[in-house]
Amino acid sequence: MTTTHYIIIGFSMLILLYIISMYNKLSTKKNQIQNAISSLDALFIQRADLIPNLIVTVKQYVTFEKETLEKITELRRPAAPTKNENPYVQQEEGSSTLKQIMIQVEDYPELKSNQQFNQLQQAFKECEEQIAAGRRFLSASITDYNDSIVVFPSNVIAGVFGFKKYEWQYATELQRTAPNANDLFNN
Repeated sequence: MTTTHYIIIGFSMLILLYIISMYNKLSTKKNQIQNAISSLDALFIQRADLIPNLIVTVKQYVTFEKETLEKITELRRPAAPTKNENPYVQQEEGSSTLKQIMIQVEDYPELKSNQQFNQLQQAFKECEEQIAAGRRFLSASITDYNDSIVVFPSNVIAGVFGFKKYEWQYATELQRTAPNANDLFNN
């Protein structure tokens, strides 16, 4: 073999390695798009599961707090005063109701529904921020991939191996609509 043969073989190997490298880069970029879509789907599922469950929890907690406050108010209503008794508490009723309240308070030491609402608001905010970040990542991934398959010389390799321009993914109307907390609370 002559030096020319070695040069041709070496040059052919470089071209082959370049083609393999470009193919792998395009494949990686295409997979990154699928990863971004999957991540967004996970966030949509999280929002669909999380928000209604949080609202149900808050509604139950508000109901519990309201019932507890009503029981306390009921205990404070004036009763027919007798000698050495508190006129605002009937002895038998007050004792049993107070026991029930104390048992419930042990289960729920802080009766502050505003904390529940603050947590719900924070969950909404975090979920929407993650979805927005996921959309930006998807958009950047699609742009990077599409740019790679239209720029020379990677467009030649993309054409040879059948890489197609990725179409932008658009959310359905249901996905675009954030859950309405008022509707969920009224259900």
